[in-house]
Amino acid sequence: MNPMRDRLKAGKTVVGTAGSVFEDNMVMLADSGLDFILFDTQHSPIEPKEYKRSFDAIKGKSATPIMRVSANRPELICFALDLGARGIVVPMVNTKEEATAMVRACQYSPLGDRSNAGVRGEWGDFGESNYRDYLDTVNEELLIIPMIETQQAIDNIDEILSVPGIDVLLIGPSDLSIELNVPLDYPSDAYQAGLDKIAAACKRHGVVPGMYFIPPTMDPNFYVEKGYKFFTMPWASWALQGIGNGLGAINRD
Repeated sequence: MNPMRDRLKAGKTVVGTAGSVFEDNMVMLADSGLDFILFDTQHSPIEPKEYKRSFDAIKGKSATPIMRVSANRPELICFALDLGARGIVVPMVNTKEEATAMVRACQYSPLGDRSNAGVRGEWGDFGESNYRDYLDTVNEELLIIPMIETQQAIDNIDEILSVPGIDVLLIGPSDLSIELNVPLDYPSDAYQAGLDKIAAACKRHGVVPGMYFIPPTMDPNFYVEKGYKFFTMPWASWALQGIGNGLGAINRD
């Protein structure tokens, strides 16, 4: 139902990229080998509803659609799920109470408070006679991904990670570096020590640590070796490299 969740549970690394409203690009990316496409509504001028055509275009494709909502509000989470998101990212989750509220907004009763609007998203075929199976499948398979971006969140990390239902704890690299007083200095000892503390806490609780993005000029495998198994990468340079390889194989003289 959610192959990416299965990969994470098996200890595999999953790699995604940023989504857009350009449907042709999304169709290409969704079958490119990427594990997920992350649609952002926090640091983006795009409203959630504007992504609907992209969500529709990638139905049946291999990449999992994930949406970052702009705030930890149940109506925003519900709207993203109703669009068809199979993973939810919520920014600035700083306390156990905020993590609990996020999880409950993502899950149907009896585990949560999500309002039902019929079968939404790609979870299998369900009818009225087995509708409870649909609700339970979503509760089990949906990826729930709070973001940790502040010193307050680090101080509360074990309490946050104790909340049942969290799959990935996602670092916001730039905000976290600012909080640690090393703005955008990702190689610094202070920043790397913060990452190690977060990774160790995730390991204690059986949650996957992730990075919203890999800082430029840094090797993704450096973070994989630290235990970070979820992150996005920019795809344009890879596409240009592929086009260059294709053109280079043709005698154009």
